[in-house]
Amino acid sequence: MRAASWIACLLLAGCARQAPPPSQPLEFTRLVAHWQDYVRPGYLEFIEEIRPEIVQVGFYGADFFSLAHLGPEGKGLTGPLLPTHAGVAGGGNELERLAANTEYFRKLNAELHRRGVKVIGHIALAKYLLGRPGPNGPEGGFFRFYRDLWDEKELGPRPVADPVELLQRDASGAPITTDDDDARPFQVYYGCLANPAWRAVLKAFVRRGIDMGVDGFIVNYFYRLNCLCGHCRRGFKAYLRSRYSDAELRRRFGIDNLDRHEFAELVSRHDWRATTPLRLEMWRFSDISNKRAFDEIFLVYGRRLKPGLIAAQWLHSSADFADPPAGSVDERAMLPAELWGRGEDYLWYSPGQAEPTLQLRYFRGAFEDKPYTVGKYERVRIRSSIAELAANGGAPMGRYADFTDPAAREIFVRYYGFLRRYESLYRANRSYAEAVLLHPRSLIHAGQFQAAMSAFQQVGRTLLDRHVLFDVLPDEAASAAKLAHYRRVFTVSSRDHLALERWESFSRFQAPATVRVSASRPAAGGEIDLHFVNYAREESSPAPPGAAGERPLPVAGVAVDFLLPEGARPVRVEVVTPEAPEPVELAHEFAQGRLRFRLPEFLVYAIARIRLAE
Repeated sequence: MRAASWIACLLLAGCARQAPPPSQPLEFTRLVAHWQDYVRPGYLEFIEEIRPEIVQVGFYGADFFSLAHLGPEGKGLTGPLLPTHAGVAGGGNELERLAANTEYFRKLNAELHRRGVKVIGHIALAKYLLGRPGPNGPEGGFFRFYRDLWDEKELGPRPVADPVELLQRDASGAPITTDDDDARPFQVYYGCLANPAWRAVLKAFVRRGIDMGVDGFIVNYFYRLNCLCGHCRRGFKAYLRSRYSDAELRRRFGIDNLDRHEFAELVSRHDWRATTPLRLEMWRFSDISNKRAFDEIFLVYGRRLKPGLIAAQWLHSSADFADPPAGSVDERAMLPAELWGRGEDYLWYSPGQAEPTLQLRYFRGAFEDKPYTVGKYERVRIRSSIAELAANGGAPMGRYADFTDPAAREIFVRYYGFLRRYESLYRANRSYAEAVLLHPRSLIHAGQFQAAMSAFQQVGRTLLDRHVLFDVLPDEAASAAKLAHYRRVFTVSSRDHLALERWESFSRFQAPATVRVSASRPAAGGEIDLHFVNYAREESSPAPPGAAGERPLPVAGVAVDFLLPEGARPVRVEVVTPEAPEPVELAHEFAQGRLRFRLPEFLVYAIARIRLAE
């Protein structure tokens, strides 16, 4: 590989063409997001009750412009629900419906601002250009809007006359489409992020959203499919040219003349069981290209329009770190370390339904303690979904804050009230860990998915079950300075030695396997906080619907033998829980640097606050 390595590649690909302007670090501890229920009565009253800091609501991308002008045909769609489709705004002709949906979100943003929250709008980066095949190209949905309803006073001139020029293409030059149950009766088309005209369309949407009062954007659907348009072909060739000499291209990939070479495919994420060295390069190129587009549209252009614009990515990952055939452990798994999360204010990942503690620690470590959240599509285990994020440096919580379910609403009010009362323990806190587990991202970049992630999960689960206080850091970003303060560094090769490990140099917790333990230091210092999340619940069927079906089982008798930092001395130990938020002082013993105490019975979440002598 050429000595220029990644940096030349990034410059050539455009990722580093303009460094994102610096922004003030964003800190928050409570978030809610709604795709549909915001149109129901009581939404704003719910926001007043739980008092989140961030609200994700509203649509500002191609999904909005595919749907907002539709009449009766739009009411059957099961995707994002717009006000006119819910019968709460507008009517009349297409332009009137567009105006009604626009005005609804403008007013909603103003109402949310009056309640003291920041508004983050959803915007799809590549997906959900809805339309139907027609004799002269795609029609209806987004294509009807672009050709006939685009308002140049609001959005500026159309970047191209024909919207088909914006689309991802297959090898024959035809637009790539997929079927989606949420989009019926339409097909789903995809904008190409390597295409400057599509990026110009997205910039127009960003400008419009800022004018409507959003404080930032949560950006999703970073889907570069097997696009073989001219922009992608040229970009990939430039990428390869920056990384490999002609001789290396011949030896590694059988490419004799890069300029004349015709690629039969140009894939992005794919089944790791069918990967090749060239496909890995295509995947890396895709992740870099997507990041380049995000930076250009939001971090450079958006923040030029609105300094301090909040910009975040909504991605997907498997909660148990399995590697499904259609994806990877991380939707941007191949992104180089120097670009992963660069310039972004917070992360959102959708991890599925499994317990995500190991993954949460990966997000926290990879994102260097900046805010993150996960959306678990969870309407039942509300308490544990909030608690696991709070305990691991995240911001509860994402999807399905169901304020129409009395049981769920009561939980949100109680738990968000608890987080607000003890906000000083959470805001800008830092993990306190005795060990670190290195995530094998370098092995993933080399295509060793199965072996690397299987070993990582085995070591991580063992450490969790043994209640070790550990962080997770990507191996490619784990410098000697970062590792120096840990008592032990675990890697994927540690799995053969865990049974022989001596644990005397660690804190010890006597607790069932259903309990997870973590620790943090608040920004103000003066204490160490131990977080306990109990996942035990009654799972026999039939369970009541909604949050009433969580049915947590309390845990008692958790014993703590905590190794304090050298020279530290405890002056008070107390416990608080959302169900009993008033502090309860605990009897404790301290000798030879070890602090011992027992927790009283708790339901799902407890914090033991260890106050230290000044």
